[in-house]
Formats: sequence, C-alpha cells, structure tokens
Amino acid sequence: MDNAPPDTYDDDSQQTGRPVWLTGLNAPQEKAVTTVSGPLLVLSGAGTGKTRVLTSRLAQLVASRTAMPWNILAVTFTNKAAREMKQRISDLVGPMSEQVMLGTFHSLAARMLRKHAELVGLKSDFTILDTDDQIRLIKQLMDAEGLDIKRWPPRMLMAQFGSWKDRGLGPDKIGIADAGDIADGRAASLYKLYQQRLKTLNAADFGDLLLHMLKIFTTHQDVLEIYQNRLTHIMVDEYQDTNVAQYLWLRLLAQKHHNLCCVGDDDQSIYGWRGAEVGNILKFEKDYPKAVTVRLEQNYRSTGHILAAASSLIAQNENRLGKTLFTADDEGERVAISGYWDGYDEARNLSSTVEGLMNSGHSLNDIAVLVRAGFQTREFEERFLAIGLPYRVVGTRFYERAEIRDAMAYLRLVNQPADDLACERIINTPKRGLGAASLQTLHAFARSTEQPLLAAAGGLADSDELKPQARRALQRFCSSIAGWYQQRDKMPPADLARMILDESGYTEMWQKDKAPDAPARLENLKELIVAIEEFDTLGGFLEHISLVMDNETPNPEGEVTLMTLHAAKGLEYDTVFLPGWEEGIFPSQRTLDETGGAGLEEERRLAYVGITRARRNVHISFAANRRVHGLWQSSIPSRFVAELPKDHIKEDFTQGLGMSGAIGRAEPAMSDSATTRIGKPGYGPGWQRMASRSLGSPSAPQRDRDGWLQGTGKTVEFQKDERIFHQKFGMGSVVSSDADKLEIAFDKAGVKKVVASFIKRASEV
Repeated sequence: MDNAPPDTYDDDSQQTGRPVWLTGLNAPQEKAVTTVSGPLLVLSGAGTGKTRVLTSRLAQLVASRTAMPWNILAVTFTNKAAREMKQRISDLVGPMSEQVMLGTFHSLAARMLRKHAELVGLKSDFTILDTDDQIRLIKQLMDAEGLDIKRWPPRMLMAQFGSWKDRGLGPDKIGIADAGDIADGRAASLYKLYQQRLKTLNAADFGDLLLHMLKIFTTHQDVLEIYQNRLTHIMVDEYQDTNVAQYLWLRLLAQKHHNLCCVGDDDQSIYGWRGAEVGNILKFEKDYPKAVTVRLEQNYRSTGHILAAASSLIAQNENRLGKTLFTADDEGERVAISGYWDGYDEARNLSSTVEGLMNSGHSLNDIAVLVRAGFQTREFEERFLAIGLPYRVVGTRFYERAEIRDAMAYLRLVNQPADDLACERIINTPKRGLGAASLQTLHAFARSTEQPLLAAAGGLADSDELKPQARRALQRFCSSIAGWYQQRDKMPPADLARMILDESGYTEMWQKDKAPDAPARLENLKELIVAIEEFDTLGGFLEHISLVMDNETPNPEGEVTLMTLHAAKGLEYDTVFLPGWEEGIFPSQRTLDETGGAGLEEERRLAYVGITRARRNVHISFAANRRVHGLWQSSIPSRFVAELPKDHIKEDFTQGLGMSGAIGRAEPAMSDSATTRIGKPGYGPGWQRMASRSLGSPSAPQRDRDGWLQGTGKTVEFQKDERIFHQKFGMGSVVSSDADKLEIAFDKAGVKKVVASFIKRASEV
C-alpha cells in the first residue's frame, strides 16, 4: 500500500489537541479528510498516502457525527485492500467500525442481491458460479443449439457475456449488430438462453451480481430508496479502475445525497483490457458540477529524479486531469538508461547488477524486475538459475503456466512413453472425444494389466471395449506419440516440439480460443520453443527443466521479485529494473494495432506505474536485437525512452552498447491505427548505425518453416513498386525503403510501415 508519514501521531495529537487521524497530514490530505459533504474527487498520485486519507476521512465522518458508521459505504477493488482498510478503521474508531458497510464491489452487491433475489427470479440461497461452471453451462447450451465448440470455444462466449455485463447490458439490450458474427451470429440469443438457464439453476455469475442489482434499482424505486436513505456517504477506492456497471451502481446509490468521495489516479488506469473505463474518473467533475477536487501530489515513496522522470513521461498523455508529483526527499540517483546488443546480454548484465547490489548490502527482497509481457520472464528466470540468484515470480512462474505444463507433458511422454502423469494430462487435451467413462475404462485396463497408460491405450484401441469414436481417438493419439518418438533423435528438439504442438492440435486450440489471455498463452508457447533451441537433445532440456521446477525453497537472504508491470501496481521496491523497453514490446504493438491512440496512452500509464514502483533506483534497458517468438528481430528503443527528461536520466552504457547518442530524434515504425495525435519519438545516429549493423541475428540468412524470412544479419533489398505479401495485411506495393524498414501501400489495409523480415515477394507466395 502507499507510504505515508510515520505513524507517530498520539503524542503530537495530545500536544496540539487535534484528533489523531488529522495529525501529520499535509494540507491537501487534510482538505480531503475534512471535506465530508458533497461530491469529492481525490486525485491521488503514486505514493501520496491515499489509504491513510481514506481511513482518516472515514474516522472524521464518524467522529464529527456527520454520518453514523451504518450510513457509510466504503468500496474497494480487492479483498486484501478491504481487510487492510477494515483494520485501519478499527484502530481509529474502535468497535463501531464493524457497522460500516465495507467490501469489494462484488461482495457488497452479493449481500444486497441475497436480500432482493426474488425480484430477478432467484432465491436468496442462489449459487455463485465459478469459471469452470460457467464454461460447462455454456458448452451444454451450445451443444443443444448445434454449435461447433471447436470453432466457437465456450470460453470466448463467456468472455463476451462478461464484457456485456461489465457494461451493464442484459440480454434485452443486446441486438444482433452488437453480437456480430460470434457463434454464427447467435451470441445474443445464447446470452438470453444462458441467463434463463442460470435462473433455472438458481445461480448467478460474478457479472450478474452488479447487473441484477442495477435492474432492481432501476425497476424497483422503493428498493433503491432503502439504500439511498441508509447509505448517506459513499467512499470508493481506485475509482479509475471502475467499469460501466460499477459506475452506474455507484451513481444510483449516490443520487439522493451526492455525498460521493472517489479516490483514484487517472494516470494509473491500466486495466482497460478487462473493462475498466478511465473516462469514469475523467468525467467526475462533469457528472457532479459542484464537486471539490483535491490533488495529492506530495510523494512519500520515491526520490526527486524518479518522480520528475515519471511526471514528464505521463505529461505526454492528453486524456488526463493533470498533477505533478514532488517530494521533500533528496533528488537521489538519476534514472539509468542502458542499451544492449541482445536480450541475452541484457539478462546477463541485469543479473550482474543485482549481484553487485546484493554484495553491497542491498536486500534482494527490495529488488524487482518488471516486464511488459509474461513471456519475457523466461529469459531472466533462466539466467537467475544459471548463476544461483534467488528469485520469485509473482503470479505464475514460466514453467508452471498451464499451457507450458501441457506442452511439457507432450514432450515428457514422447521422451518417456511410460510417463503416466504426462499421459493423463494430455490424452484429452485438446479434446479428442474421450469422455469420462472412456478414460475410466482406460485407467482400469492399465491397472489390471499392469501396463503404462499409453501402452494400455494402444491395446484398448484394438478391442471392442470402447465406442468406435473413443477407439479412433485413442488410435490417433497412440499413433501420433509413436511417430514423434521415432523422430526424437532424428531432428533438433525445438523442431520436434514445434511439430508436436502443431500436429497435436494444441497450438490450434489456443489460436481459436477468443479469451483475453489466449494470445499471451501462444506467446508463452513460442517462448518455450526458443528455450528448447538452446539444447541439443530433448532429454537434456527436460532434465534442465526438472532443475528449474525444483527451485522452490525460499532463500533466507531474500529473493528478487520478477513480475509483469500489471501485477506490480500498488507495490514498491528500493530498486526496480524495467527491461525490454523497445517498440513493439513496450508499447505493445498488439495494443497499438487494436486500440490506437487510446491504447498508447494506457501503455504510457503502465510505464508510469513501473517507474513509480521504485523508492531509490530505476534501471530502464533495451536491446538492439531481440529473439521474439523464435525469430530474431532488430529493435529500436521505446518511444517512452525518448520522452524521459534528459536532466533526470543517465545513459549507463558501461556494460552495454557504447551508444551515447541512443536517445535522439528519428521516427520508429508504427501502425496507421496509432498515428493520430501520437508524437514522433526517435533516436540519434549512434542508434541508427547500431541498428543497421544488427538487423536480426548475426546468423546466415534463412526462412522459417512457413517460408517467412528470419533475421539475416544484413539488409534485404526491395525495389520501389515491387509487389509483396504480408501475412497480416495481404498484398501490396513497396512505396519506399530505409534499411529493413519498408513503407508499403497495401491493397486493402492502406499504407503501413513494416519490417522486411515479415514479408514475402509476391512471386514467392
């Protein structure tokens, strides 16, 4: 949670006669705490003590008798935040705090809904379904409607239904146009059937908790008035992360008294991909014209240089309310910017720097490495293991992710056909038509014949013990494993792994999955192939992974924390490393392509969050060459590097590339969808010379399995007006070229700037 001034208030409060919760507050904090009537927006920058402001304001409401505890609604986003706030409030106001209605959006909505469930066709003891139950129910509905679940995965439908609920849209508000061609244009009707089935089961999913309460509030005025009369003062934390349904729910509850206090930071709104609407906080003053706005800008966490760098970066965003962080602390160390030859060089030097910090007395627990995408953790995990540097991954470690475990199970079974645990994991993944009864029969047969599961499957497939569909599925599975086993020592292990994932249908399964996390899972599978390429044999790789997975024991000397930038929100460390700041990785090219300028601003907010996690030191780095999903590609530094103020950074290339001119002015390639109003950052001649020498890997020219040109180590020449083909944008003609960067006029997609390694000549298609 955010830092605040030291909690030594009791002695001072006795001397000054001021309440303990007001002692030690700075002027803006005190204004936020003592403004207890009317709409209030508290713009709380990173590390400015918002948690203390929230709890102190609640104490002020109770102590001043502005509101009784049972008249206060306090809303948080996580159960952890709710528990911490409850404890702090209890310390300030004692047992009366138990009567405050405090919790997460979903927990509070569930409490309300249980009292009024009959108004939406449910009973008070309704069940709240988890993800697995939702998917199972949707699959049943799709089967009944004759829809192909391979083409339209149930998880995709679940994500779409959840998105509609986040926007406060029930089935009656969804038209055919809203659903598009999902599920053959039948997503809207499936949504209606799904909601009907939930009522029959006396069940609700998480999205329903708020959706049902919105319906009750808008159709039963008497129920709304009960809560409006009781809850006279409402306080909301992390308001920038609210979705439309949460926004509407709060607005209805606050409609009568307008005593709504929203605390948040528009500069830290980084969850747009899961429904958060930064516009909710941006339009607060429009929604409530009499609102008081208080800006908390004094930071109690970071040094002056760190704050100045973060503030200058986020100032590039146009859609923000505006504030500038400052500190009474010293200026500290400038933000270090490092450039490296490639990702491996970056990982080596980063780990060496961490070792140096550890040897000089820094606790590893106070050091974090924050990456933009989950697949980036693999390279650092490998390096930390190689040198024995203790670490922990927040979230899921690379080799513990479900898709990696599935892929590893395939490789283990091919390497050792008697591996029953691996066989059991993937024998029906992806789905092969083997039901629970067939699998039960298989297990019983394996036990009775004392055979490994795979051998038993081969024998059972030649019998009449199973239905024809199940027999055929087992025959295909056993035949595939046997074929891959025969190739085990005849081809490089990375090529074998790629073939297994493709021919098994596992890669295709995730390609067809429309869930928000599916692209990241595919990225992780590609990163796994990159890891395997470092080994000569499949057995050697699997032995290496066994050692990786065994690294579980907490180290008494502490551990470096490794996580994504999204997972780091709300945390803080003395030293923060931010690797991989290159165009296409950060900002994410996929985000720019999908959401353009709005996506770029959210990416910049994510960079701001990353920098402001640090108390004392920030190390930002980028590489000239990066192995991404198995292909070498040349890189240019992220535009965010160029946006950092020169007075507050230091170019630290003593261990990396000697490129003092890396941060200059030149224009990076970007998609047209992101060009509106976006600035043109760039990099000086030093970087351009470096890039021209290092296009791709220094290896010989080659193409991948599909004929796409890989990194070659030299520029590929294309002539003006030459016809080319791009896998994403289709056919087009070359407009101009600059080294390996081409400007292409695509027949359907318009003019785009692309990298030569991603195109074919039309004659080669």
